[in-house]
Amino acid sequence: MWAIIGICLLALIISIIEVPSLVKKKLKKEMIVFFCFLSIAVTFSILLSLQINIPSILKIIEIIYAPVSKVVFSFLQ
Repeated sequence: MWAIIGICLLALIISIIEVPSLVKKKLKKEMIVFFCFLSIAVTFSILLSLQINIPSILKIIEIIYAPVSKVVFSFLQ
């Protein structure tokens, strides 16, 4: 519970530090990207603090590219 509160407070502090400069410079696209990355990071951090097993992104990439690599290697042999 305290870890989740700490993660949310840290995300709030980061937002308070970064957002005013983005608003001042009128960087709307950068602000959208900032909040997307921040929300992804907060989500993963909360999941890890709850000890939920998160699959590795490398496994997903391997599943996608394994058939492609087999075809490429078959042409090279």
